[in-house]
Amino acid sequence: MQLQLKLTVAAALVAACGMASAQEQVVKIGSVAPMSGGQAHYGKDNANGVLMAIADLNKQNITIGGKKIKWEADVEDDAADPKQGTAVAQKLCDMKVNGVVGHLNSGTTIPASKIYHDCGIPMVTGAATNPDLTKPGYKEIYRIIANDSALGAGMAHYAKDVLKIKTVAVIDDRTAYGQGLADIFADTAKKLGLNVVDRQYTTDKATDFLPILTAIKGKKPDAIFFGGMDPQGGPMLRQMDQLGMTGIRFMGGDGLCTVKLAELSGGAKSLANTACAEGGTSLQKMPGGVEWKKRYDAAYPNQFQVYSPYTYDATMLLADAMKRADSTDPKVYNAKLEQANYKGITSTIAFEPNHEVKNAAITISTYPGGKKTPLE
Repeated sequence: MQLQLKLTVAAALVAACGMASAQEQVVKIGSVAPMSGGQAHYGKDNANGVLMAIADLNKQNITIGGKKIKWEADVEDDAADPKQGTAVAQKLCDMKVNGVVGHLNSGTTIPASKIYHDCGIPMVTGAATNPDLTKPGYKEIYRIIANDSALGAGMAHYAKDVLKIKTVAVIDDRTAYGQGLADIFADTAKKLGLNVVDRQYTTDKATDFLPILTAIKGKKPDAIFFGGMDPQGGPMLRQMDQLGMTGIRFMGGDGLCTVKLAELSGGAKSLANTACAEGGTSLQKMPGGVEWKKRYDAAYPNQFQVYSPYTYDATMLLADAMKRADSTDPKVYNAKLEQANYKGITSTIAFEPNHEVKNAAITISTYPGGKKTPLE
């Protein structure tokens, strides 16, 4: 009799545990960025933002569709390579993740967006800025940061109105991001009456810029605008010093606008003449930026770059849409994502009909004393 009672109790406990387990649901959020190579510092920063959000969500004991949600991040490396980016996107689709935060680069995000569209998984980027991303009108694709139309035009106006520049040379790295940004800057600059005296090209893997800088030097521009990322921007500044070009202004977009640029420039004097634009407001002006940054630094010391506040908000935005839909099914909650009015740490996030963020702001920063400093 005692043995039968023990077996009955044991069976009841097993059944209870099974029921408890059945009442918990794992929700996976994919995070995609370059986690290796020259842009890995951006990728790790992006992933950190997602991981912070996942940790915060798990503290909230959220229930969706009658089930307690266990939030998990799946961090993937696209190495800033379009082919690897599409392979990762297909992998996440095959895994049936519930949503994706990514990618970092426009050159990986644009081809990956078609894959997310085809498999019906929402993707929110807080980093890829090429305007072409939203032009196909894929209902699963969202951007929560200003695009290059705002960044490139903003820097052209800054060059003319604040720096009083009359002549400028333009360099781009031939990526979807760098070329697109440089084109918008150059077109806007010409409309504003600036003279674009030279247009040069490099790659996102290059380290030697002396030939193109020497060609530019002969044109005697007041400024150089670079459409590209900081692994090229830093060495470019050092080589400008070598050629005695320290008096020339150096400008770029958000790919250049990192804390790490100062380190990559190796103490170049040209850094003092550098200005760059990034989407959104400065951390100091974000609704929750200052307190969030303290928590970020405690969790990930000396890793902050640019986009992690946006990847944090992107993750929270996906979760918010799921909660409002009472469903983790991408095909169900996407309708709520379109109707977002989420009070994030970066801003209150809502979307235009084309899924660009409403009221996109930009911030211009300079590097006095080698420290990235937003202009007031």
